Amino acid sequence: MKNMRSYAIIDYIKDKKFCPIPELQEKLQVSSATIHRDIAALVKRGVIHKMRGGIAMGVPTPVVPMTTAFQDRLNWNCRAKQTIAEQAFDRIEEGDILFLDSSTTVSWLAQKLLHSNFSNLTIVTNAVSIIQDFHKFPSHYILIGLGGSYDLQLNSFLGQTAMGELEQLSISKAFVSAFGLCDERVTTNNEKHFALLLKLMNIAEQKILLLDRSKFNRKGLFRFATQNMFDAVISE
Repeated sequence: MKNMRSYAIIDYIKDKKFCPIPELQEKLQVSSATIHRDIAALVKRGVIHKMRGGIAMGVPTPVVPMTTAFQDRLNWNCRAKQTIAEQAFDRIEEGDILFLDSSTTVSWLAQKLLHSNFSNLTIVTNAVSIIQDFHKFPSHYILIGLGGSYDLQLNSFLGQTAMGELEQLSISKAFVSAFGLCDERVTTNNEKHFALLLKLMNIAEQKILLLDRSKFNRKGLFRFATQNMFDAVISE
């Protein structure tokens, strides 16, 4: 019977991706002590892992140390980035499927979402910092983390794998930043980042550019969009 329950737990979580423990207990019609014993056994085997508020398939995302360069960029001009994040947050609505890029400006928006109370929200991201912090988000939010090659400079996953996974998804609103905006050209300096953003611009229903004023009149190497391709440009 215990093995049958284990298979039932695995099958249920495969379908749900994430499941609160009380929901699983009700589904299987067992006691609290029994469901916790079954879960503990599966966690020990590495089949599932516990998250805040429930359980999910697989093993937790390994912690990738935040690079010093990324941390420095995160802290630089943080007051302006917080102001931008507050304005961007006001554009998010129930049921949105958001893409959050790996920029430090967008990471401040992710911090605001940690304390939000939407009843239905999905976040798609290639940002390692957001993926690692997702256990702090409301437990019913859905995360889709893009895989790919790890980029140390941007602290993100890029490359063909990330683009292939993104291509399969629907995005209602994409929040991105850039190296610079000059003469209507929105640019980045990372070639793989450029390729991912090009793909994203074709997929997302709404595109919202977050730039602090230091990014204006600054030119990067690769142009992935023009200003008029964005539904909004938010700055401090």
